[in-house]
Amino acid sequence: MIMIKFQKQYHKQNTPFNWKTPTTLAIFGATLFGSSLTENTIDDKNKKKEAGAKRSDLPTYTAEEVSKHDNKSSFWVTYKHGVYDVTKFLPSHPGGEQIMNAAGLSIEPFWNVYGMHKTEEVFELLENFRIGNLHDDDVVDHSDEELWVKEPLRDKRLIVKTAKPFNAETPPEHLIAHFDTPNELFYVRQHMPVPELDEGSHRLRVIVQAGTGNDAEFSLEQLGQMPQTTVRATLMCAGNRRSDMTKQVPKPVKGISWAGGAVGTALWGGVLLRDLLLHCAVDLDNPGDKHVIFTGADVDATGTKFSTSLPLSAVCDRDSRILVCTRMNGTPLPADHGRPLRLVVPGAPAVRSVKWLESITISTEESSSHWHKKDYRSFNSSKDWDTADFEKAPPVYSLPVTSAICYPADGDTVKVENGCIEVKATPTTGSPFTSRGDGRLSPAALGQAQYCGPTCAHYGNIAVLK
Repeated sequence: MIMIKFQKQYHKQNTPFNWKTPTTLAIFGATLFGSSLTENTIDDKNKKKEAGAKRSDLPTYTAEEVSKHDNKSSFWVTYKHGVYDVTKFLPSHPGGEQIMNAAGLSIEPFWNVYGMHKTEEVFELLENFRIGNLHDDDVVDHSDEELWVKEPLRDKRLIVKTAKPFNAETPPEHLIAHFDTPNELFYVRQHMPVPELDEGSHRLRVIVQAGTGNDAEFSLEQLGQMPQTTVRATLMCAGNRRSDMTKQVPKPVKGISWAGGAVGTALWGGVLLRDLLLHCAVDLDNPGDKHVIFTGADVDATGTKFSTSLPLSAVCDRDSRILVCTRMNGTPLPADHGRPLRLVVPGAPAVRSVKWLESITISTEESSSHWHKKDYRSFNSSKDWDTADFEKAPPVYSLPVTSAICYPADGDTVKVENGCIEVKATPTTGSPFTSRGDGRLSPAALGQAQYCGPTCAHYGNIAVLK
């Protein structure tokens, strides 16, 4: 075993990223990728020989063919023109499970960050697993993908809408199979890469810029010593069922084409935001027109951190049950859902439930971020993209009660039993507390194979056998 101590350095030009952390690496032979270390400097000697050159003696595979080998039984990766079957190497990988992020994909983005891999020894090791060439049409430049290599592993049952940033919804059959959506199946909505945060060093700052109160800073340990509360609440992306709206309205609808799975219920645990602000002596009896700005640790390419806000009056409401949350369904928050700290705002669009929470600011102004000023606003039907003035439109702070039938599914044929058919729906949103909907409706209530009621609506076609 060789012990090498060096600096972890990461810097991307024209972005604010520049982290430097002393780290010690234990090298057990050659590594493929995935250690928690980076080294941007590669000497000339290591550049003389590199893997991934095109070879005429090997077959050619498309990226689609490679992507099918994405599990521990058959694990392929690509590097430049090379295709490699590294299945047998998995148990020896020093970086552990992080290698799974490259399943069926290119390892170039990872190696652009973890530069110590770019040595003749590692290139030679990689070439030992060479099985083919990647089709010319699928060879792409991965030099700008460094920010995405540390994304958490995701459950393959999720229905992926976009990969970077990662956005995926819960399959409808899993929404109705569980009262509380399992963490690994809870829908994921990201705007930027998932930040890496250390629970021990993470701090939440409360900043009072307007009114009375005291600035304060809290560690997770300090938050854990405050009175804890659990709230079962449903979160839903404001764009949920956008794909259905696209089918129903004549105007173009922009955004992620969510079906009905950008919604989920969980048991959230943490400190009530109201209690935290009272602890900081914030005057909640006279909120006036002040706002509470929430800022997360996720950052875009310009260095701007995600931020949105709520009226202080909404936070003051004893029934709001807004949580500064550390737990989800009885376990610490997963990385995709805000680890180690997030906000949970029951009844509001999930964009208000800021993840990776870093600061809470009492201000006379709303958040000035793009996501608050230029998105998640409410317009009447007379507006279109050419006439919409986002900053003058009211922010969407609450959701109506809504639910979608998941069973029967679109296109299903169902049989009537005792004059009824069984219907199962997604969790309802628009209220701090919710339950999964199970019900029985008569065929007459469905009308023309559709049912629309005050709390649920179904799209698509159902054949009813009488």
